[in-house]
Amino acid sequence: MKDMSSKRPKSKEANKKKTKDKSNADNLPKPEEAVASEPGHPEYIFPLVLTSVSQELFSCRADEDVTAENPHKLLKKQDIIQDLRHRAAVCDFSPVKQAVLDYPEDELLLVFDRDFTYGQSFYLVLTVQAKESILKPPAEGADEQMEDEEQQEEEEEMMMKTPEPQPWVSLGSEQEIQDQSLSESRPRLRYSVCPLGRRSGTRVRFSDRNALDWKEELVECSSYEDKSFSITRMERDSSTQTCRDNTHTCTQTLWKKPKNMWSQYEPREFSSEEKQHQLQSENLKNFITSVARRFEIYLQQNLIADVFCDDWTALCEDDASLMGKTETQLKEYQSFMDLHFSKEKTISHVQWHPSISGVIVVSMMERLSLEERIDSSTKLLLNPSHILFWSFSDPINPQLQLECPDDVLCFQFSPSDHNIIAGGCMNGQVVLWDISAHVDRLQDTRSGGKNILNKLGKSDATPVVRYCAVSGIENGHKAPITDIQWLPETFEVNKLGTPVENQSRTSVQLVTCAPDCCVLFWDLRAPRVMVHSLTDIKQKQEEKPLENPHGVPNTFTHLNLTWKPFIRVSLPKISSSGEYSPLKFSMRENTVDYNTGDKSVSGADSHVFAQLRMQSAKQQKPLQNISTKLYIATEDGELVYTDWKVEKDNDSGRMLSAKPLDVFLLQDTLLHTVSRSPFFRDIILTVGRFSFSIWREGLTCGPLLMSVYSKSMFSAGHWSRSRPAVLFMGREDGDVEVWDLLQNSRQPSHTQNISTAAISSIRTQTSSAKQNLLAVSDRLGTLHILQIPGSLRRSSSSERQNVEKYFEKEEERLQYFEKRQSDHQKKKKETEAEQQKKKTELVTPPKQEEEVDAETLKEYQQFLTLEKLILKDMNIQNETQQTCNTINTP
Repeated sequence: MKDMSSKRPKSKEANKKKTKDKSNADNLPKPEEAVASEPGHPEYIFPLVLTSVSQELFSCRADEDVTAENPHKLLKKQDIIQDLRHRAAVCDFSPVKQAVLDYPEDELLLVFDRDFTYGQSFYLVLTVQAKESILKPPAEGADEQMEDEEQQEEEEEMMMKTPEPQPWVSLGSEQEIQDQSLSESRPRLRYSVCPLGRRSGTRVRFSDRNALDWKEELVECSSYEDKSFSITRMERDSSTQTCRDNTHTCTQTLWKKPKNMWSQYEPREFSSEEKQHQLQSENLKNFITSVARRFEIYLQQNLIADVFCDDWTALCEDDASLMGKTETQLKEYQSFMDLHFSKEKTISHVQWHPSISGVIVVSMMERLSLEERIDSSTKLLLNPSHILFWSFSDPINPQLQLECPDDVLCFQFSPSDHNIIAGGCMNGQVVLWDISAHVDRLQDTRSGGKNILNKLGKSDATPVVRYCAVSGIENGHKAPITDIQWLPETFEVNKLGTPVENQSRTSVQLVTCAPDCCVLFWDLRAPRVMVHSLTDIKQKQEEKPLENPHGVPNTFTHLNLTWKPFIRVSLPKISSSGEYSPLKFSMRENTVDYNTGDKSVSGADSHVFAQLRMQSAKQQKPLQNISTKLYIATEDGELVYTDWKVEKDNDSGRMLSAKPLDVFLLQDTLLHTVSRSPFFRDIILTVGRFSFSIWREGLTCGPLLMSVYSKSMFSAGHWSRSRPAVLFMGREDGDVEVWDLLQNSRQPSHTQNISTAAISSIRTQTSSAKQNLLAVSDRLGTLHILQIPGSLRRSSSSERQNVEKYFEKEEERLQYFEKRQSDHQKKKKETEAEQQKKKTELVTPPKQEEEVDAETLKEYQQFLTLEKLILKDMNIQNETQQTCNTINTP
């Protein structure tokens, strides 16, 4: 059929849009004159992020110098070039440096984008034509006249014409339709189906059954995609036919009856006489007596059930999690990277600040091998490492820097005072910092840094905090410290490793481990004061206090360079000589895997550490309900379960560590993560290079769950703090895997690429009920802050019970398997014993004929010898010989 479609007139909106696009196209610069910008933005502008310092420097402060009514600001080209020379890469105009240098005029246009149209609060106009078109827009009357003329011309060209009928011309389509149509090649078959006669008319009874009560008899067969049986369709014949869609819609306005409304702004109260009269009235007493019983019943019902719980909302959340149609994409919230301190470095450890929201701390270390570190040791001494404090209010400049004697691999905040930080160095030393003097700076970051600028003036230098104390290098670890944890405030440990009561209620002890085959316990308190003579006291009073040029607090002066551990726990191997090399450890009563609570951070509490003294053995009260067991991950892929208590050797009389209770060999490579679940204290997560495992403390059969080997190696792992069944795994290729154990335990429920480098650390934070953040660091020194979606953040009311039941079933499976295995070994030993017994009872093989004849002849000779002896004793030997001679004579 020939095409009989006619041209239709375009709408007025389309013509306006076309005219507008045409005018914009005339104002746009040529492609060769523009610079490359972000996708989705015009080529003649570049969105910028201007810090408060840059806004004050160029007099373009938001909502003060530039507003939504007057968003334009002309900047001198020479001022921008001078700022680029002064601040170099830190300058906010460094991304458009070449465009600024190539700009022909002396002034550039900066526009304040209050609505974030192009993603940032400002954008810089890069061409002269765009600047003139923005500052001097064309008149509205001329545009309207041009639009009317173009619309009139298009209407004249596109007049509606009546279509004329044309004869139908065959092009062969009817043959194709006939070939594609389905026709019957044989008559249809007929079948008759009827029930048995004895079953017809019988009663059928149906009953309801609760699926939860018969859960053991029901087996869920959930569908999943099996790639082994997937068939790729290479070619397919399909046909389509267009038809007009008919829609019928209607609307009806809802009329509501007007009502008079009022409000009361001042309560009415009884006078004192009226109150006394009402309290003494009989009607009030009778009313209270009549409703007292019902009121008690209602109170009991409120305690039994939560009347404010929305059952429909909870039911909807459960259905959404079961259907699996919710969003699981991790959205990037912010990223941090310093051009000076992050250059050619990697992030070794990440920690959220326990009490100040929006502040995250990272430790930087050199990205060097052992040989390169030895060759550049002099350079490393001159350029010390730092721990950086980042804030969401300023993603460019760190808020605080902690100076380190060497690269720090791990650090932790004190649970008693969040201003005290302990870290473990590459050279085996333990370092302490006190940031009490800089807490106000960190807290003022919530207001956008305005208070900081008022206090410090126009100085934008980041303060550097020197360490308060460092342990003696000869008394510490002989290898890099890979893990450090504080003991909680509820107890402390004596020199024998026995938990005792902590009377000060301040966390003063910490634990470290390193690959030098030992775990060390440290105490922050000074030793007990000994009795001094009068001359010593007088000399101490006459001594002048030492000057402190670096402004270091005197919190831990008594520990500097003299600090040494009071307990050394060795890890001897069970079945052979040698010791285990620990990398990470986990305590049951710890302060790392659980929230210690939001405490007020006060700088005055830091001086309490200098006043504390070690208790005497008589004052210490032992505690029996504290677990002294440790789970330790080694660099050989072993999980060691041991006790930190030391025992006295009967032969030598020395205090030695006991051998580990259990050892599990998981992989041939190292285990880099040991973490306890924040919901179940006896559930432990271990992550190796190729797989991860989930363990239950006290269960020696093996792991509850062990993942399949991954194609890419794992580099980090962490529990979710909002959902008991969710895990986050970091890989060497820069991907982050999200595992939901209730949805699928064989493969991750979601995988997302975060960086091009390997993931080095993962930490989660629950900032609010509607926002959970995930901090992911990589080997290139970049820290990514991701926002966790609602499906991975909200936990259903029964999720914790379901996860606990899942772990219990896995434990029963392991116990059943171990029992079957022991029974099999027992039967195997019994079978082998029976076979050995049958082998010993077999008949000896028959002897050869010569051996039989020799034995018979020997027996006959023995018989003749015995016969001679008997005849000789009876004195009849001569007569027998004579008789024999007579018989033998012929």
